[in-house]
Amino acid sequence: MNREESEPLRQPRTSMNFTERLKTLPATTHLAALQLLDAHGALLATIENKPGQTGSLAVYAALAAQHGGKISPEAAALGLLWYAEHTADAHANPGKHPNIDRLVAWAQGSESHGVRRVEATSA
Repeated sequence: MNREESEPLRQPRTSMNFTERLKTLPATTHLAALQLLDAHGALLATIENKPGQTGSLAVYAALAAQHGGKISPEAAALGLLWYAEHTADAHANPGKHPNIDRLVAWAQGSESHGVRRVEATSA
């Protein structure tokens, strides 16, 4: 048996753009917001479930769900990959994408940050 027959075919790792990535993340319609907390539990920021923030809400919610309700430096680095083309834009334009800027800082740090879910209420 030759090498090609004995090894499984490996598909090349391809990256997704942000829109494609969002389609793979869990729905967030049940959330009104996420509250981002520092290492001591103090509120740092809130990401609301509203136009212009829903993509970030989905990214942060999925990261927290995969990492025990927190965003560690490793989770933050993964989030930067998920933001795809927007991460490069954030690096080129500091302040334009505050939710990405935050992950850049967290990925370079050593602390994990808490994420508190704010459930949506039915009217």
